[in-house]
Amino acid sequence: MVFSSPTFLYIFLPICLVLYNLSKNVKYKNIVLLIMSLGFYAWGEPKWIIIMLATVLVDYFAGKIIDTYRGRPLAKATLIIATVITIGFLAVFKYANLFISSINGIFNSELGLLSIGLPIGISFYTFQALTYVIDVYRGDTRVQKSFYKLLLYVSLFPQLIAGPIVRYVDVENELNYRKVSAEDFASGVIRFSVGLTKKAVFANIAGMLCKKLIENDLSNASTLGVWVGIAAFALQIYFDFSAYSDMAIGLGYMLGFRFRENFNYPYISTSISDFWRRWHISLTQFFREYVYIPMGGNRSNFVRNMLVVWLLTGFWHGASWNYLLWGLYYFVFLMIERVFLGKVLKKLPKFIGWIYSMAVVLVGWVFFYFEDAVRLKYALSIMFGVVNHGLIDPVEKAIIGNFLPFIIIGVIACFPVAKLVKNLLNKFSEKGKGAEVVTDVLTALFVAFNLFISTAALIGSSYNPFLYFRF
Repeated sequence: MVFSSPTFLYIFLPICLVLYNLSKNVKYKNIVLLIMSLGFYAWGEPKWIIIMLATVLVDYFAGKIIDTYRGRPLAKATLIIATVITIGFLAVFKYANLFISSINGIFNSELGLLSIGLPIGISFYTFQALTYVIDVYRGDTRVQKSFYKLLLYVSLFPQLIAGPIVRYVDVENELNYRKVSAEDFASGVIRFSVGLTKKAVFANIAGMLCKKLIENDLSNASTLGVWVGIAAFALQIYFDFSAYSDMAIGLGYMLGFRFRENFNYPYISTSISDFWRRWHISLTQFFREYVYIPMGGNRSNFVRNMLVVWLLTGFWHGASWNYLLWGLYYFVFLMIERVFLGKVLKKLPKFIGWIYSMAVVLVGWVFFYFEDAVRLKYALSIMFGVVNHGLIDPVEKAIIGNFLPFIIIGVIACFPVAKLVKNLLNKFSEKGKGAEVVTDVLTALFVAFNLFISTAALIGSSYNPFLYFRF
């Protein structure tokens, strides 16, 4: 089940909210949320819920042992074992076949591939479970004595499938006590509606343009056609993933949880360092807190530490070597900025830094999009004129022309225009009761409009993928 589906919007979510708000205290609210969250996850492939339950069981008992034997060798041994098992589930289900295929290719062997699928959301809930057991070991949080509360934390449906990655310490208190005001609920509905529109309208249309230009055979693709196709993918993945984060944060507000922001207008970045402070913030924070700093951070061997982080960042995104290249690609640019380019960019007009950043990011999406090495190389060759297919093909020109209004609106939407409008409305509402009423009416109409056009878009199109489901 996905958020951008009529089943979720008009059946699952209303039932969940009614049962949740009818519950008289936080204990019953938690039970409702746990049942609904497990049902949400089991909707598509119920067999994979066993892996999530096993992950939580391992870390639950590990947390209790660590707390009991704190400061002793057994506590550290338990942390190591729990970490290995938790990551082991991810390694087997997500990466085993990649390594088997690579071994077969290198040694010309014929090892059989495993007949297993990829549990949805395993990359996200694995990291969330790890934050709990690691933070208990560090003493950053208290051990959770209730198994169902820890299971609720890991399985909480708003952020279960595609994040943001939520640390246990961020919601520890809210698992025991939370209150939702009318203002909180309204804020959640607004935020959810924005995310729904970003997904159902912007991401899906950008995905269709990308698909038409670069998904299939590139033998007739032109230079401009591939560039526009990659730009469309850049819009798709941003609107797709940030939309899910918006909807997760909005649902959190409706249910009394406060999830951290995961995106902050990354396409206005003026450096690659700036980009990664704005893109998938929760993942960047995870690797900084649980990998980079423990390895020594900036204090010692920072090049090695950065290399490890970016290899892991790339590899986390998918079981294909192109993601590793993608991580290395960003490592190189971040190192260049660290050594000298960052200082140069600060002295130049911000517009120059923005052009540089967007050029680097667009080329980076080529490494991300094409999992096949041959197609990846071919796409880059076309983009940079090594393979000359002309500047633009007539068919591509017609396709781009049809999508041009959307491209313009989509690019504008990547800038903080909505934030500016929101601030203006807030200032206007402070002028008096009448202004406040007008603002409330406009906000209600905005939410209704978002729901209407999103529903129409979902019903009228069969193209509705969530890209980060496969990560």
